[in-house]
Amino acid sequence: LSICSKLCYAIGGAPNQVAGSAAAFFLQIYLLDIAHITPFHASLVLFIGKASGAVTDPVAGFFISKSRWTKIGRLMPWMLACTPFTVVSYFFMWYLPPFVSGRVAWYLTFYCLFQALTTLFQVPYSALTMFLSTDQKERDSATAYRMTMEVLGTLIGAALQGQIVASAHVSHHCTVNPPGNTTDSWHHPPSFPDPSDALSHQVSVYGSTLKPLRERGNQLCLASTECDVIYVLFNFPFSFFVGRQMSSIQQLEQSNFVLFCTHAADLRNHFQYLVVTILVSAAVSIPFWQKFLQRFGKKCAACGISWMIPFAVMLVTIPNLILAYLVAFVSGLSIAASLLLPWSMLPDVVDNFRLQNPHGKGHETIFYSSYVFFTKMSAGIGLGISAAGLEFTGYKPGICRQSNDVILTLKILIGAVPAVLILVGLFILLFYPITEESRKETKLALEELR
Repeated sequence: LSICSKLCYAIGGAPNQVAGSAAAFFLQIYLLDIAHITPFHASLVLFIGKASGAVTDPVAGFFISKSRWTKIGRLMPWMLACTPFTVVSYFFMWYLPPFVSGRVAWYLTFYCLFQALTTLFQVPYSALTMFLSTDQKERDSATAYRMTMEVLGTLIGAALQGQIVASAHVSHHCTVNPPGNTTDSWHHPPSFPDPSDALSHQVSVYGSTLKPLRERGNQLCLASTECDVIYVLFNFPFSFFVGRQMSSIQQLEQSNFVLFCTHAADLRNHFQYLVVTILVSAAVSIPFWQKFLQRFGKKCAACGISWMIPFAVMLVTIPNLILAYLVAFVSGLSIAASLLLPWSMLPDVVDNFRLQNPHGKGHETIFYSSYVFFTKMSAGIGLGISAAGLEFTGYKPGICRQSNDVILTLKILIGAVPAVLILVGLFILLFYPITEESRKETKLALEELR
């Protein structure tokens, strides 16, 4: 693959990440503080939305695997067809309707549509990796290019949205440090001269917001036997791989980080810059991780995900500004590893399945859609539980300082929960059966079959 081809492939994922990162970082706080939806209803919107996208994944993978080849390939028509509808659903996801009673249904509808439509783009786009080349190193390189562009897209989305909406969450009456003995007035909504003007300002800042690649057919298919979805799901390496991803922490961190900076760490004036620091660190470190995993192996590179644990624990115990930026930088390094490794390991799993089932076809999209399904389900469950936890501990939108129970909950969601999930994921990865030696053996065996 030429560098130009890798860049063209990688650029395709950036716009989706621009929209996705804005939603990941700011949708929960938007629903709570701008739309004035209760934390319980916000948890329903986030969980059901993620679940709808997750359910769409295997369905999309099944129908895409049955698609016929066209002049532009089998995957490209799906990506082109869903894009206009994705744009429309994303617009209305950030629109504040004039009515109040039906806002939960409004955001639930358009968030579910957005998740489902992005799935119809993401599944064929990510599965395209398997059709770019049959060489493992070339696919890993293309994946690194894609992850770099997607992190840059995430950076653009979070940075632009963060700069636009910062004034919606920073008020002069909240910038003064609270007194030692927290009074009841600090916990109650402030007295705005004109509440409608304040809300309209918040709403306005949120509302303001190729060279063709050729799909190569699977040269290994020796017959027209269709792949069994259940057999794919119970593939041994895939089961361990999905188990590792069920411990994904990226969505949980993104969704609660702004809330943590605003309410628990007294960093409401810096959260947008901390988000940018995380994403810049992640973007510049992906090439490093790509070289690292090529030299030392993918299992060894997975240890880089754990770097953020001690720093995150220090941040929640000692909420210092300088420490916050250090934590943001190290978190970016860990996030880069957690983004790159799964997508570079998934082609190895598909190759392993190909070797065991040389007569199957159409299983690439099923593997990729199933992987995204489990990732979204784990993220949806995590987001739903975290939002429900805020409801249980008494989160109140629009006030300067939340109760001690809410602050403790945010600290747990940012510090303890990610640490436990990372350690569980690394433990599962110890039993992952595909090693660097087995990868080389699989590569040679597939070349002989071809």
